[in-house]
Amino acid sequence: MRHGETEWSAAGRHTSRTDLPLTVAGEQEALALAPVLQAHHFSLVLSSPMKRARRTAELAGFEPVEDDDLEEWDYGDFEGLTTPEIRQAHPAWTVWSGPWPGGEVPSQVGARARRVVERVRALPQGADALAFAHAHVLRVVAAAWLGRPPEDGAMLVLGTGTVSVLGWEHERPAIEHWNVPPPPSRVGLQVEL
Repeated sequence: MRHGETEWSAAGRHTSRTDLPLTVAGEQEALALAPVLQAHHFSLVLSSPMKRARRTAELAGFEPVEDDDLEEWDYGDFEGLTTPEIRQAHPAWTVWSGPWPGGEVPSQVGARARRVVERVRALPQGADALAFAHAHVLRVVAAAWLGRPPEDGAMLVLGTGTVSVLGWEHERPAIEHWNVPPPPSRVGLQVEL
């Protein structure tokens, strides 16, 4: 689960180590996750230590174990800036291609993502895990799940307060659902977990 909206996520500002709270809309997004998630048993519930992720978990009805590996990509000198602001000095910049002054490079985020994947895969067969974290790190976790390089996370868009499910197609890692907002009510589309 990506955390609910914050002031900076709504404005397109890169937010890693700045510990912002959820907006009112972000709290509503987190509350909407509860009926989707509460119907399922999770053997392990993890969260980034950042309050926006922990609060999303709490409002969705969970008490997660904090995992530093789920912290957002460290944007270094670009913390709090938007992509257009960064591109004034670096016209071709993306978080995936850099540069990353004072921040993490893809291989560092990828190493953290692989540790999360290894932790989940160490669970007994049939056990499910739930993680509350951030857009870029979750995109890298999905790439790691699929055995792909961190930069392949660039192909996965991830909105706030959304549900994504990583699973299996027979014995191969697969994406079952991605970037699915919870239904506005319990009636209608349900996300299978």
